[in-house]
Amino acid sequence: MTYDLVLAGGEPFDVAVASGVIAATGPGLSRDASTVVDVSGKLVTPGLIDLHTHVGPGYWGIDPDPIAWHTGVTTWVDAGSAGAYTLDGLRRVAATSGVRVPALLNISAIGLAGRTGECRDLTNCDVGLAVETVQRNRSLIRGFKVRVDRETVGPNGVEPLRRALDAAAACDVPLMVHIGSAPPLLADVVSLLRPGDIVTHCASGLAEPLGPDVRAAVDQGVLLDLGHGSGGFAFDVLERQLDLGLAPHTISTDLHCRSVAGPVFDLPTTMAKLLAVGLPLADVLDMVTARPARALGLPGGSLEVGAPADLAVFDVRAEPHPVVDSHRQVRTAPLRLVNVATYVAGRRLPPRFPAPPSPWVPLTDAQRAALARREQALRDLLNEPLAGVDGLAEQFRRDRTEETLHAQARHQG
Repeated sequence: MTYDLVLAGGEPFDVAVASGVIAATGPGLSRDASTVVDVSGKLVTPGLIDLHTHVGPGYWGIDPDPIAWHTGVTTWVDAGSAGAYTLDGLRRVAATSGVRVPALLNISAIGLAGRTGECRDLTNCDVGLAVETVQRNRSLIRGFKVRVDRETVGPNGVEPLRRALDAAAACDVPLMVHIGSAPPLLADVVSLLRPGDIVTHCASGLAEPLGPDVRAAVDQGVLLDLGHGSGGFAFDVLERQLDLGLAPHTISTDLHCRSVAGPVFDLPTTMAKLLAVGLPLADVLDMVTARPARALGLPGGSLEVGAPADLAVFDVRAEPHPVVDSHRQVRTAPLRLVNVATYVAGRRLPPRFPAPPSPWVPLTDAQRAALARREQALRDLLNEPLAGVDGLAEQFRRDRTEETLHAQARHQG
């Protein structure tokens, strides 16, 4: 057959695409294709799945496309930006993005319209409304999200969590729980969770989830998700967890308007932080492909024939470099993962330049200066003509036939 696309010569094997899905894999596939891309020496992976992002409207949201095309992330799970009242805005984002945007519905109907506090008014945590919203939007919503920390729930303790669990059970979907500063106590949170539920910010320096309650939850099937964010990841906590056998099940960024300029930056950078604490590259790749796909029942996450042709191509460079957590602790990553191409359903994502930060985002002077330099570099690049005279062709040649010349002479005479 004639394929639409063949990625040839990469590791672990050639990948052929037809009609948006993986049609064949293996060494030495036929080059009978509309497009053949030589990726010799590169690593070909399933498109990366980021289990915790914020791309919906509201305080935290960012546009995924300007980041996806150069990072290999083809599925951006929006983790609670929208609640029942605000889901239409997220649906529009999902419909117009070049990437896949499944959602976790916030148990609070107002979602993350503001920075915090969405569960302080329990009338927003309407179980019946949340269940109805999921039932009407099964193609978009894959589970629920609730933030449980001192600022978000106020005096309501674990009641928003209990309501989120009731809604998740009624819809037979998993629940992702954000943890942070107590109260409520971490033990009171994790003890309520079910197998398949997800604790994000699992290496938080604020929550420090290291006790026996976390061990018991993991043993019962609760999943730990990194959820880096601007305040949700500490190297020292992660290293102690690894010593206790509590490695994250999945790696996610919690990428949003306050973390994208640092300390998170993107998913490949976050993956490098797990390499820095000694996790093997194969395990790290599994934590951003197959495992998040299984956690939420998402398409993709593999290079199997018949899977969506969501693909990422990386240059794996043996370049030790410093990486930083949410609290400015530094470690050294042994490898750098540099994306060279990203495909969704077999279509290569085009370059996009990100919008300026929202005015409410706190930035350091160094971050502001770096953003200004990047903008100026792009302006300089685009103001330079793409090619000189030697790189151009005469697209519409002058007609110099004898008949045309005679006609011009008669007209002038």
